[in-house]
Amino acid sequence: MPYPHRLSGSERAGLSPFIIATGDASPRDQRDLMERPFFSLAKSLRTKPILYEAGDVRVEVFASAEHGMATVWDADVLIWAGSQIVEAETLGLKTSRFLRFTPYQLLNAIGRQTGQREYKLLKGALVRLQSTSIRTTIRQGDHWRRHQFSWINEWEECVTRDGRVEGMECVLPDWFYRGVVDRSLVLTIDPAYFRLTGGIERWLYRVARKHAGHQRHGWLFDFLHLHKKSGSLVRFSDFALQLRRIVARQPIPCYRLVIEREGRMEMLRILPIPAPVDKGVDAVGTSHASPVGISHAGVSGLRTHKPQLSLWPEDAISAANIDSNRASNFSSAPRLVDRGPKTPRRAASLDGSDTADSPPFSSSPSFRPTRLPSRGAR
Repeated sequence: MPYPHRLSGSERAGLSPFIIATGDASPRDQRDLMERPFFSLAKSLRTKPILYEAGDVRVEVFASAEHGMATVWDADVLIWAGSQIVEAETLGLKTSRFLRFTPYQLLNAIGRQTGQREYKLLKGALVRLQSTSIRTTIRQGDHWRRHQFSWINEWEECVTRDGRVEGMECVLPDWFYRGVVDRSLVLTIDPAYFRLTGGIERWLYRVARKHAGHQRHGWLFDFLHLHKKSGSLVRFSDFALQLRRIVARQPIPCYRLVIEREGRMEMLRILPIPAPVDKGVDAVGTSHASPVGISHAGVSGLRTHKPQLSLWPEDAISAANIDSNRASNFSSAPRLVDRGPKTPRRAASLDGSDTADSPPFSSSPSFRPTRLPSRGAR
């Protein structure tokens, strides 16, 4: 399809495009973004910066007065982009920070509607991602790196001469791209995450996936430390109230939340829910395969093909997710508590509801991806 000529001053001019063929990829998130306050948890416009420090980790997020800070819903764009890059790298394909895609591919993958309204909301998300500036010491060694980056360096609608939109192009920052291609810094997430409607719920799932993982005893946080890690502008008392309501509803996929108390201190234990055990296979017959065929056949086989695109074996439980948590967390043993640095009991004024319904993105119905032939059993 036709794309506009890239100007020599554009960063895209020096990058080879990574063309998204189908958009199908298991969702994966970047570890560094899962536990620290990089995004606003409210839908209302936030201009007050996030200033977070724990040990030798510093995170500073600045918003523009016109567009506000990128939200946890806007971060779905980054999750999708990172998932596409990891999937392609697993297949041995060449990737790039320069992505070319159709809005339909993105919106469909993250469970959004595909109408004109949602397409406009997607463009709003891209604007906020580009206008939000970040400084951080994460993955930058002992020296504070004094340059700023945005979640998206640049983006553009690709249109024909008659004004018909054919797709989109965007350039991701090098900091994010390096964190995605390093597979040790990526975790799979449940697709049900995209159906979570509350900002705190979405942030809490990412914290749970990062810290609790598959550990039997999960992870334990005190409420004050969770409030600081969230970066939310709501008062601590309101934040604690929302946590109690979330515990009562149990909306977090794959995890169970339990409130524990030690004196006057409230703590949240995040426990993984064991995966259900598959039913046994009959003594005679083949498992999940057509009655006729040979192993590794394209259509039928004597045994089910394992997913070819997974980064981790299905029959193994990953190691405890405590390798990079020592700056602000302790062991996940039952009696140890992640209290974190002491913070004032009241934070800044309320910046908007953290539990409002998630705004859908959209694309024009005319955007339809061209699917390539299947690369094998998935």
